Formats: sequence, structure tokens, C-alpha cells
Amino acid sequence: MKSTIDGIVFKQMVLHGTAAVTLQKQKINDLNVFPVPDGDTGTNMSMTMATAAAELRKAAPETVEQAANICASALLRGARGNSGVILSLLFRGLSKGLKGCTVADGKTFAAAMQEGVGAAYGAVMKPAEGTVLTVARLAAKRAVEAAAEDNCIEHVLDEALKTGCEVLPQTTEMNPVLKKANVVDAGGKGYLVILEGMLSALRGEAMPEISEESAAEKADFAALSEEDITFTFDTVFIVRKTTNKPLEPLRAYLSSIGDSLVIGEDDEAFKVHVHTDIPGSALTEAQKYGTLELAKIENMRTQAEDLAAGRQAQSTDDLDAIEQELENSSMPASPQKRYGFLSVCAGDGIAAVFRDLGVDGIISGGQTMNPSTECILNEINRTPAEVVFVLPNNKNIIMAAQQCVGLAEGKEVIVVPTATIPQGITAMMNVDLEAEPEEIFQAMTASIESVATAQITYAARDSDFDGFAIQEGDYLALLAGKLFGTDRDITVLLKQLAEEAASMNAEFLTVFYGEDVTEEQAAQAEEIFSSACPEAELSLLPGGQPVYYYIISIE
Repeated sequence: MKSTIDGIVFKQMVLHGTAAVTLQKQKINDLNVFPVPDGDTGTNMSMTMATAAAELRKAAPETVEQAANICASALLRGARGNSGVILSLLFRGLSKGLKGCTVADGKTFAAAMQEGVGAAYGAVMKPAEGTVLTVARLAAKRAVEAAAEDNCIEHVLDEALKTGCEVLPQTTEMNPVLKKANVVDAGGKGYLVILEGMLSALRGEAMPEISEESAAEKADFAALSEEDITFTFDTVFIVRKTTNKPLEPLRAYLSSIGDSLVIGEDDEAFKVHVHTDIPGSALTEAQKYGTLELAKIENMRTQAEDLAAGRQAQSTDDLDAIEQELENSSMPASPQKRYGFLSVCAGDGIAAVFRDLGVDGIISGGQTMNPSTECILNEINRTPAEVVFVLPNNKNIIMAAQQCVGLAEGKEVIVVPTATIPQGITAMMNVDLEAEPEEIFQAMTASIESVATAQITYAARDSDFDGFAIQEGDYLALLAGKLFGTDRDITVLLKQLAEEAASMNAEFLTVFYGEDVTEEQAAQAEEIFSSACPEAELSLLPGGQPVYYYIISIE
């Protein structure tokens, strides 16, 4: 058994843990009880861990302290969703506990696990039992006991994992929602999968293989001659998704205008490599699926000529290197005003509303597209203001936004806990730029209570939730974050929500219709609400949002 670990071993443990959770992310996603399509737990945890793995691959940490610091720093910035933030906090505390350590034995690592649990519990407003916090706490408790029995880190981690696996089934009984659905906590499961991967690394087991679409994104210009080059421009770009439309039509189009096509995607973005003579057309077509983030276009013919002349030809860089280069070159914006505002949202129409209300920047994201802490932080740094207010507009993004507080260079960051788009819009309508920061925050927060949010989406999975037997593909109506109704006919749900709005004596109604709703369908929805609430001031706006057919503000 391995008694101690150094930096290289800790690095390998994290890489193993990342591979393990990535392989099982869909199984973890399937444990999510709420059937609404969301940035699910497995996806958020695997993407969060991937940021740490990426940074550690670039490093050769000599000490366990160095490896833990690299891991914690990457996780802090890469955290996505509440589960990703909690995971980052567990590792941040672990890093704190390993401070000053060249190597770590069982007792040191167990104490560091306890430190991680403390950090996670301290950051969660209302810690609930039957979650990843419970699993992590009891696993760490057992780790400390095991270290007293045998100060061997492999023994300690093995015992912690065994206890975690015993506790996980108990989460079903601890949480009424989990009990009704007869599933264990998804976050707890994900955490144990990561620990299991870390233990496998300690035992010298082979790292799990992750099947990916593999193809070179870097052209080998040394092997090219002029006659070998069919298309001129080597084109590489990233698009941040704002729609759930399948990419097959884009793939077909790009194949028709070029070759050497590779498209890789995850839940939030896709990246493309293609050789073509019309790169502008490729970028224009791709933007029908989201927001262009990065692009690099290089002329392969001139590069081949450079090689033929004995000159060094610049090749298309690895996309991660391009991202890093751009991030390193982007300097924080100097404050030009006292207050700035950022909003997280998806959909051109909704983004336009926020801009009209004075928002400085839009962070693309929302349901299924939880931006990382680093994505939010980059936008904060680019905002030319002394005090930056952030509107997450989604309960699963609030914690990631809150991690930015204290990280922005020379800026004060204030996160307004908006959980929906209507709450964010209402908050912006209650901004007084002449007031002090705390007064603005209080006014924005208080205004949130005056608006109720209704939404209509679809069921991503079968579920028995809140007394509703839900089938995948059913329409779902949500009101104030809770399941309001389900039906195979969206009109039925619209009528039920309209009647509920009438019973609430709604004075103002705003209906944002999504990208999958036609103008004719939106007009029918408007008529339904207008008939039910004839005295209310009603606005119908094209939100363009994905996932949600309708987002309705009720005041």
C-alpha cells in the first residue's frame, strides 16, 4: 500500500478522478430528479474537474502543496453550477489543509479532507442533509478515524470511500424528494466517483479511457505541397451555444464547402476545424447556433510557400493555447464610471431588453449552459466600472457568480441573487445610479419579491415529481420554481397559467417567447393571457431563448 503521496501522484489522482467522472457523467445526470432540462450534476462536475486536469497536465508539481494549489485554483475558476462550486470548495479546503506539505501521509490527507468539508459547509447558505455535503462529511470523518488506525494514505482513502458508499444510499431516506423518486443524491454519487478514480490512481491502475472524436486540429504543413492543398484556409473556431438545435445541418453545410472537417461539442459549446475557401461563410452559418467566441483562420498556401522557401510556417495553434493566449492578453478594463452591470441570459431578444435597461455586458448562459466562474470573472474584469453588479438569473448560477467576489482586479463585485430572467429585469428597473452600492443592492433584491416567474419547457426524462407522472417530452409549466402542471398540449398549460395570473390579480404581464415558437403561436399565447387578465398591461416580446418556449413575468 502507498503510505504517502507527492505532487506527481496527487496530479495523477486528479487526472484519474476526472476521467472517472467524465465516463459516468450521464449516469450521474440520470439521478437528477427534477425533469427540467438543466446543466445537470454530472455534466457540471465533469466540466469543473476538467479545468483542473487541464492545468495539471501542463505542470510537473514537485510537492503535494503545489499540485493541490494548481487544482484548487483551476476548480475555483472553472466551477459550473452549484455542484461544481461545492466540488471546488471541497478541493479548496483540501488545498488549504495541504499547505506547506512536500508529501502527505494518511493523517495529513484526512485532516485536509475535513478542511474541505468545512469550506463547503461554510459557503452554503442552508446546508441540507442528504446531499454531497453529507457524503463528504461522513467520508472525511471516517478518513480521520482510519488514519488513527493506519497512517497510510491508501488505507485512509479506501476507508473514506467505503463509508461514502454506505452513506450514499441513505441520502434517499434523508431527502423527501429523493425518497419519492427512489434515487440517491447525484452530487454525492459524483463525488464518490471522483474519489474512486483517485484511489485507482493510488493503486497504480490504468486510467479509464474516454472515447472522443479524435482528429488533428493542427495542419501538418510540412507534409503539404501546393497541389495537395484543395482548399486554401485552415479555419478553427469556437461557438458558445444559444440553441439546442442539432449540429447535423451545420456539418452537412461545412462538408459542402470544404474538407478535413472535425466538429467537437459539449453541452455549452462546439468547436470546428475545417479547410475551406470561404471561411467567412463558415463562421456566418455557425453563428445560427450560438455566439462566436474564438476564431483563427490561416492561409495554407502561403504557409506551404514559406516552407518551400525555408522559412518557418506558422501553424494553426491548439485551440486551448489560443484561448489561453487571448485570456493572457486581455487586460482588465480601467474604471470609467462608478457602476457597471452584467446579466447572464440566452436569447437575442432577452439580451436586448437587458441592454436597453443599462446592462454593460451579457454572459451567454442559463439552463443547460451554466457559465463557469472564470467566464463570469472575465466579463467582470472587462466591465469599465468600479462596482460591478452581476445578475445570474438562474439559481444554479448564483454560487458560481458569488465565487467571483474578491477575485476581480480593482473592482467591487456585488451579486444580486436573481433566480429567473423576470427577476433580473425587475431588478434592473429598480436601479438608482445616485445611490450607494448597498442601497442599490437592497433595492434590487427587494424588487425581486414583487415578480413571479412562470415558464414552459419540456421534460428531459421520465419522472414522478410532485404528484405528476411525467413522460419524457411532456410540456412542463413551472411557477415560482415549482412544477405547476404537465400536459401533452402546450395550450392547456398556457390557459392554466393565465388563470393563475388572474387569480394573483396581475397588473403587468410580459411574455417572452422562445426560438422554437412561431409568431402565430406567440400571438395565440398573448390572446390567452389577454382574455384571462383583461385589466393587466400585457407585453409580448421575442426572447429568442432556447429550452423555454415561454418565460412569463407576472407582477
